[in-house]
Amino acid sequence: MRNFRQYDFWVDSKSLAKDVYLLLSGFPGEERYALCDQLRRAVVSIPSNIAEGAGRETEIEFARFLDIALGSACEVETQIELAYDLNYISVQKRDEIIFKLNSIERRIAAMVKRLRR
Repeated sequence: MRNFRQYDFWVDSKSLAKDVYLLLSGFPGEERYALCDQLRRAVVSIPSNIAEGAGRETEIEFARFLDIALGSACEVETQIELAYDLNYISVQKRDEIIFKLNSIERRIAAMVKRLRR
């Protein structure tokens, strides 16, 4: 079993989840059970799948869970773009979150590549 806390992309994805949760407090009430709920689930899925995969026995299993985390990161990116399009967040917030997401995505993808060698 690997210690998921050792991976900087887990630390950063957990921090990103907190950032997104705080950001959602400014969304309109009608989005509480729509976009907000979807964003919360997707952003929490990133560090959760990293942790779950790290607890798996094989590198293949770990890589599979990292792939799921990558998919969730893409989902968050899409939802952040939509939030921007709906004028729920500023261009600065959108760019800040997407910059963090892209950094996390690159590091997870590099780890997947290493695991699959």
